[in-house]
Amino acid sequence: MGRPLVSTWIMALWAGRWPPGVSCCSRRRQSSSLSAHPAGAARTVVVANGCAMPDLPPWVETVQLAENLGVTGGRNAALEHLSDMDLVLDLDDDGLLVSDDVFATITALYAADARLGIVGFRIADESGVTQRRHVPRLRAGDSMRGGEVTGFLGGAHVLSVKMLQEVGHWPGMFFFAHEETDMAWRAIDAGWRVRYAPQLLLQHPRTSPARHAFFYQVNARNRVYLARRHLPALLVPVYLGVWVALTLARTRSLSGLRAWFGGFAEGWRTECGRRKPMRWRTVFRLARLGRPPVI
Repeated sequence: MGRPLVSTWIMALWAGRWPPGVSCCSRRRQSSSLSAHPAGAARTVVVANGCAMPDLPPWVETVQLAENLGVTGGRNAALEHLSDMDLVLDLDDDGLLVSDDVFATITALYAADARLGIVGFRIADESGVTQRRHVPRLRAGDSMRGGEVTGFLGGAHVLSVKMLQEVGHWPGMFFFAHEETDMAWRAIDAGWRVRYAPQLLLQHPRTSPARHAFFYQVNARNRVYLARRHLPALLVPVYLGVWVALTLARTRSLSGLRAWFGGFAEGWRTECGRRKPMRWRTVFRLARLGRPPVI
């Protein structure tokens, strides 16, 4: 097998997500960081998700969406554009690649494992600190411990196109939040592996997911979607009960709680796509990897 064709795509500004000047600057920095890699991507694509396309270098391909389709819709548009590639690297527009061996490392990881479906990057802020929530394990004390995991971060990850052809693209109805869990569960259930590779680093401004106004709503709605789509019937009340309890214990904002429970109800009354419960051997595999699908 020859060197795989690795493509890169960057999610451009959602309408209203950040002040335009900030986001356009971040995209220029991101494209500059990509161009600094001598053996880089075969193709680079920027998706403008319901916003104006900024000025970009001539080697960058663009996909203009007329409306904001969310994270999942933007990613699916990029994947359709890059269907002739072997691997697709997805980067947030406000992140920055800081190492010059990213593509060589990606190529080596996939060459060593024919069933490697997803590789997740380590994300650190400008001071080099990785937030606990950015480590894809329950025991998140050591951000430098790589290996097989049950999930990955949306800000920087690689997807095998062969895997996508088997398990499908992103769930469009999610829009934003927990779509990576949905993808990881489908991949693992189909026999693919998800690997956390901390040597692959994306520098990203320190943020909180609650900066998005609808965070609490979609967080709860998509938890219900995950349970309805993927969990065996016996685990649905356990998984959702655990997250109700955790939300009540962690959330100090009454408006946040109202939005969360509103999203929880929405998750039951709206369409979430086809139900295909994971096999029990997948449940046990997730548990062996350190994160059973009840938390």
